[in-house]
Amino acid sequence: MNLEPIIIYFILPVLSLSMLLIFIRVFRGPSLMDRVVALDLLVIVGIGSFSAYAILFDREVVIDISLILALIAFLSTVAFTYYYVKGDQEKDKFDVR
Repeated sequence: MNLEPIIIYFILPVLSLSMLLIFIRVFRGPSLMDRVVALDLLVIVGIGSFSAYAILFDREVVIDISLILALIAFLSTVAFTYYYVKGDQEKDKFDVR
């Protein structure tokens, strides 16, 4: 079974279309959290694109790069969530009703 036609004619167009839709969500997102989730999803789709490239051209180094990118994306999402929740707690501390 040859994976090249499947990657070229199905996987890469689907990933490209999903990147386009995610960019629309990043720019039109109604809230900051929607934009952060969209950026996280964009990184995940990018990792999928890197993996398809690695399989298509038989490059093992690209898989290592995608793993590092996944780790950075996870840590940045956790850090943003930490500061977002901490900011809400600070705002509640000064809320006098």
